[in-house]
Amino acid sequence: MTIDLLVYFDAYARDYQPYKGGSWCYEDGCLYAGLMALDVATGDPRWAAHLKRLVDAQVDEAGRMQDYVLTEYNIDNILPGRALLFLLRQGGDKRYRIAADRLARQLQSHPRLAAGPYWHKLRYPHQVWLDGLYMGLGFKAEYGLFVDAPEMVADALEELLVTLDLTADAVSGLYRHGYDEERLQDWADPQTGLSPAHWARAIGWLAMAMIDLFEHVPLGSGRDRLAEKLSALLARLAALRTNDGRWLQVIDQQDLPGNYPESSATAMFAYAFLKAARLRISGADATVGLAALQSLRDHAMRPDAGGRILLQDICCVAGLGGFGGVYRDGTPSYYLSEALNPDDIKGVGPLMMAEAERLLLTAGSLPA
Repeated sequence: MTIDLLVYFDAYARDYQPYKGGSWCYEDGCLYAGLMALDVATGDPRWAAHLKRLVDAQVDEAGRMQDYVLTEYNIDNILPGRALLFLLRQGGDKRYRIAADRLARQLQSHPRLAAGPYWHKLRYPHQVWLDGLYMGLGFKAEYGLFVDAPEMVADALEELLVTLDLTADAVSGLYRHGYDEERLQDWADPQTGLSPAHWARAIGWLAMAMIDLFEHVPLGSGRDRLAEKLSALLARLAALRTNDGRWLQVIDQQDLPGNYPESSATAMFAYAFLKAARLRISGADATVGLAALQSLRDHAMRPDAGGRILLQDICCVAGLGGFGGVYRDGTPSYYLSEALNPDDIKGVGPLMMAEAERLLLTAGSLPA
């Protein structure tokens, strides 16, 4: 079956229902990221039109984001702010600037670890999760560039580099999902503060945060260090692929019963490999990303009962600590227990981004 991804993405955006009933949230921000990437890659105005329609439904004329509360200090809520900056750069009205400024104010007072990185959320105190690096740092750097505040860009880079040091697992060459500086959480190792396993999508969020931030930070030793860390991670990821070019839910345990190729992480890694090649990161192999994209098309895009093509095998959500009456202990068995949600935006958004990078490759934007 031949799948036209642009047709699929257009229908997906046309029919998309806000993830949390219209409330400002990171899940919708994943779609916004995909639409922005497609706009840049194709120049087709339909992607920006979808973006504006969806954002305008969540931001009123006074710049208030639906159901957003600054003092919840939820780093996830920063991600969709990148769409506000995109619309401003396209000549959007003042509501987007008011909303973006409000998100920047959250970052000014958002609680931090003693080492510097932001807490993941106020209700997850003293913890940094890899997810939060993608949620917050791209916006922080882009906003800093937009308002000519280079100290914000520098702080975003420093936060990322510090978190890499805090979450690194030297034995595997990977990064753990979470770190608890107080060692209070049951999931945290009492010596290291780290969660116990390697969840693929957590590392996917990290890889996307690294390559997006690399694009925005100035030349210098910090940027060079980020490039070295990303190059090493990509090399490790290339070695962990399944035979068909995807990545497993528990990424480094190929023999774990019930482990499966997970589509959102695979799309995220495809994006990271392709963009890293475009930005000339040492050792970044575009063919790894291309193979991952093709494998998703061949193995994960399947019709539902009504015949509509959906992106399958997407972990709906995973976290750490108590939530909804369940304690998420961060073990391999926990990650395998989470439900799958076909066409979840946390998979489709990164797939849009990866396809956008493939289109740039096809157009000759990568070095020979």
